[in-house]
Amino acid sequence: MKAWIAGALSALSLAGAARAEVVGANANGFRLKSVVQISASPERVYRAIGEIGRWWDPAHTYSGDARNLSIALQAGGCWCETVPPNGSVQHGVVVLASPGLGMIRASAPLGPLQDEGVSTALLFQTKPKDGGTELTVTYNVGGARDAILKAAPGVDGVLTGAWARLKRYVETGKP
Repeated sequence: MKAWIAGALSALSLAGAARAEVVGANANGFRLKSVVQISASPERVYRAIGEIGRWWDPAHTYSGDARNLSIALQAGGCWCETVPPNGSVQHGVVVLASPGLGMIRASAPLGPLQDEGVSTALLFQTKPKDGGTELTVTYNVGGARDAILKAAPGVDGVLTGAWARLKRYVETGKP
């Protein structure tokens, strides 16, 4: 877990393109929010979220290779990773996928949260703004113990780094 938090803190230094914050924390969980302005249409940003294997940081995978990640953008769709030679990880399940509303919601206890039995909701919301897209991502984690609650800034760092990589991928083709 210490290595994961250290990675999260280093991700914060890469995340200059996003505003991010821990917007709430209490004895039951925490809420994170990031807002990213992306120079592309909301439709393109929505599709790019589903291209996760092209932009997610491989350091935050089980396999060490982000190309092993996929998200099926439909209700019940798996946010999954193949782990060679014969393994796999389910990082989350899509519970809402609506290109018309510009929304994707997943139940996704990421990284060390999988061991904790927490309930999570990860929401991506796109909307047109300033000739591009404003992407707002919120991550709600409930039922966490104290040690996990203290990790909220580290989790925020990892996710903020991911959204910065998504922005670069959409705008340049490279994360």
